[in-house]
Amino acid sequence: MKNIVLTGFMATGKTTVGKKVATTMSFGFIDTDRLIEKMANMTVSQIFERHGEEFFRRLERAAVKKVARLKNFVIATGGGVVLNPSNIVQLRKNGVVICFVARPEIILRNIGENKDRPLLLSDNPEERIKQLLKKREPFYKFADSTIDVSDMTIDEVAVEVIKAYIRLKKG
Repeated sequence: MKNIVLTGFMATGKTTVGKKVATTMSFGFIDTDRLIEKMANMTVSQIFERHGEEFFRRLERAAVKKVARLKNFVIATGGGVVLNPSNIVQLRKNGVVICFVARPEIILRNIGENKDRPLLLSDNPEERIKQLLKKREPFYKFADSTIDVSDMTIDEVAVEVIKAYIRLKKG
């Protein structure tokens, strides 16, 4: 069995949906951001603050190499994991890559008052979301399947992920 790899922008529900899908399918679950925090012994925000994005991306590559070797796991990746094409190559070796997309206002609503998003610390977070989405859009296209989660419940997204996985696993 292959892994289910969830990519997409921050606050699109990768972790929440991933846990639900893992439970439904009796798969393990791992979140690369939580793994990175464990490796560094600090939060993602602290890593960005103290060491910068480049250092974080190096840790992310190491985390991806680790999780890519797992079997029967749902892997929720950080929003920027797609920026390094080798991450997707690694994850695809033993998994199907499903990308979540959502409209900027939905992402902003999902983030709410959460200040633990280092890339959104700006005067205009919605504008920053739009900039980041535009920059990452070409990378998100490398997914095996894309689901627009903007107007869906967690349960609906989970069902779509499982359907996509079954369809892609055959191919």
